[in-house]
Amino acid sequence: MAGVNKAIILGNLGRDPEVRYMPSGDAVASFSIATSERYKDKDGNTQERTEWHNVTAFGRQAEIAGEYLRKGSQAFVEGRIRTEKYTDKEGVERYATKIIVDRLTLVGGRRDDEGGGDGHGAPDSESANPRGARNGNAGSGNRGGGGSSRPAPAPTEDFDDDIPF
Repeated sequence: MAGVNKAIILGNLGRDPEVRYMPSGDAVASFSIATSERYKDKDGNTQERTEWHNVTAFGRQAEIAGEYLRKGSQAFVEGRIRTEKYTDKEGVERYATKIIVDRLTLVGGRRDDEGGGDGHGAPDSESANPRGARNGNAGSGNRGGGGSSRPAPAPTEDFDDDIPF
């Protein structure tokens, strides 16, 4: 019987992504995301529990994570849970659980202290999907109108004034 292995998290990065490159040239990014939940204990006091998730992204998503995400950035990740066994320096067998990214969505814009832009520097979710689809204006550079990569509005001279209502 087949199973389902799906993780969906929305949280804040605990550290800047570490981007490495495999011999094939493909990028690999590792970072951690914190998710928090609030609950009331038996005495009625509000408690908060933070869970840390190790996340690994590959290919274009790894490059996007390295370019746009920083410690404190908010990200939405969909992926699969993978547990790997390893032996530490003392010879003890240990396990590490991480989320392998299938889809990465950047939440919020680029902060002012990250330099440049109009506050909307992060790509939309289409730019970070696993198939590498990009919006039609990505990477097109400045089109001579304030540095925005948004398409210019349609020219008004093509507008038909004979509308019957």
